[in-house]
Amino acid sequence: MNNACKKIKREFYSNHPIIVAKNLLGCALCVRLSDNRVLRGIIVETEAYRQDEESCHAYCGITKRSKTLFMPEGTLYVYFTYGMHYCANIVTEPEGIGSAVLIRALEPLFTSDFRLCSGPAKLCKALGITKSFNEIDTCAQNSIVWVEKFYDIPDTDIVQTTRIGIKKATELPWRFYIKDNGSVSKK
Repeated sequence: MNNACKKIKREFYSNHPIIVAKNLLGCALCVRLSDNRVLRGIIVETEAYRQDEESCHAYCGITKRSKTLFMPEGTLYVYFTYGMHYCANIVTEPEGIGSAVLIRALEPLFTSDFRLCSGPAKLCKALGITKSFNEIDTCAQNSIVWVEKFYDIPDTDIVQTTRIGIKKATELPWRFYIKDNGSVSKK
């Protein structure tokens, strides 16, 4: 079912990151460019992170790097990794709890190259997301980054598995993706 252009409100993000990670599948991540064009991609892969597990940047509490994770739900958390890539997350749960959902992959709606956004660094590059996007409130009325409800994904089409690309808490099944979608980073 298509519910295009229904911007997600802050309450959506007020849940545990596992719930939000699953519910973000089928939503559209939107970025308004300086020329007013909007790039959209359907979220097809996510990972949940929470301060009580050691792979989360909030595990050691509030630091210069992790302070965004403790901001109000719906805040964009962008970090630099491997000295060359940006990754975008959306903060979940009420302010003061360090948790977020990593947007791992999108099915781009602005190009026919369905692999263009098939990874967290690739999607940031394609959408122009950099560290300057850190702390953007995706729920603000005039935000340049927001999420829209787009498709409802049935539970039978959602794969739940362990997270990838991390070294700690690797046993947690906190990664979700849309089954048989060609834009997923790795199966």
